[in-house]
Amino acid sequence: MENPIRTRSSNTKNWFVIYTRARWEKKVDQLLKQQGINSYCPMRTVENQWADRKKMVEFPLFSSYVFVNISLKEEQTVRQTYGVLNFIYFLGKPAIVQDSEIVKIKNVLLENPDMEVVSLKGVRVGDRVRIKNGVLANQNGNIVKVNGKTVLMVFDHLDCALVSRISVSDLTPILT
Repeated sequence: MENPIRTRSSNTKNWFVIYTRARWEKKVDQLLKQQGINSYCPMRTVENQWADRKKMVEFPLFSSYVFVNISLKEEQTVRQTYGVLNFIYFLGKPAIVQDSEIVKIKNVLLENPDMEVVSLKGVRVGDRVRIKNGVLANQNGNIVKVNGKTVLMVFDHLDCALVSRISVSDLTPILT
């Protein structure tokens, strides 16, 4: 992100990040575009499997975030759009995102439409964790490697290393 402290003229357009209501990214993007605001909600494409069929579904790449390319005059219009909670701030001012960063996001999504942003929520290599859900529920172990959603763990009582496809959200840190 670029330093937002530089002065902006009322006609200069910059990219900003806005924070939306949960699961309102696509709707906010649509509402902004209907008002003539240049907005961008990066979407990833995922194949969902149901019992009777498979379907390609689009989800926002960044949860609760939409990018807007606006001038100072359009800021209030964005703020008043239903579903917009606020701008993302840096040093007390709405954070400016460089045009090149938006282009990079677009290019990466063209090459990898199923890309996903994964929050590790503080889980790191070496942490002791307990699995909350699933077949291995209540098993304790140490994280050896975290690669996206794939976690390599050594379990205490299984005496083995196991590559497990466990969501990071299903892990609970064990305080020692």
